Amino acid sequence: MTTPTNKTTQGTNAPAQPVILVVDDALDTLRMICDALVNEGYVVLAARDTLEALDRFEVTVPDGVLLDAVMPGRDGFSLCEQIKATPAWSHVPVLFMTGLSETDQILRGFACGGVDYVVKPLRIPEVMARLATHVRNARVARLVREAVDVAGMGIVLLDSQGRMAWRSPQATTWLEDAFGSDNLMLAQTSQWLGVALSEGVCSTTLNNGGRLLARHMGPSSLGESMLLLTMTTQDQNTTQRLRDIALTPRETEVLSWLAKGKTNRDIADILGMSHRTVNKHLEHVFEKLGVETRSAAAAIAGRLLPQP
Repeated sequence: MTTPTNKTTQGTNAPAQPVILVVDDALDTLRMICDALVNEGYVVLAARDTLEALDRFEVTVPDGVLLDAVMPGRDGFSLCEQIKATPAWSHVPVLFMTGLSETDQILRGFACGGVDYVVKPLRIPEVMARLATHVRNARVARLVREAVDVAGMGIVLLDSQGRMAWRSPQATTWLEDAFGSDNLMLAQTSQWLGVALSEGVCSTTLNNGGRLLARHMGPSSLGESMLLLTMTTQDQNTTQRLRDIALTPRETEVLSWLAKGKTNRDIADILGMSHRTVNKHLEHVFEKLGVETRSAAAAIAGRLLPQP
């Protein structure tokens, strides 16, 4: 059933009222919670069991769920797992309502994706306060994620177990380009992201010569960790490696002509400098590259400065 609200006429630019789904097999509890939510200004959906709850999700994705943990048939824990496993629903915060206060049941609720729990008999002011906080946080997080999507940034969120809790469309594209999308490749993707999480940064070379870099940006909300993905082309990689070596523009020019087989005198004529100046530049280049011979420098230059 759907419980109407006491809302008044609002302007077209007014924010939409939050929608809350309440799932409980006890009719008295269901009615009490729904009345309290209506008084708080929520749009309320109600369900007596898991199947009805899933039907409500098919109609509209709520902003939050108050879920009874123990119901006849399929329990609330398995429903929460399905919600969190469905990408279009996974952002919805689930708060468990339970008479079970044992530690293992509480841990089970968090393990399957719940963000909070309240113990029956319910204290309605506490339920409303907890719900409002989680709905607000979830809305802010969703707005941020939508902004990330629009900006085309590659963002991945990992949960406390190192599993992908969310990834932006751009991140999905880059990861599939790098590792593919079948089950084996997904395992490789998770392993690679795990390295970035533990070591702070990780990169992989792509078939087109570019590189995909994952950098750990620190913790996000709800115990999640954020990774920022960046993609560089082969040309950008070359530029970055030269920056890392810290060659000056003139030293780069000298190294480029050296890689093409030119003598010091040829390089001096081409660049309009003295033979002595070329020698000095090459001394600095050799030192920065960590080599002692022209052939070794030319070999490195051939990798850093691919010839057309």
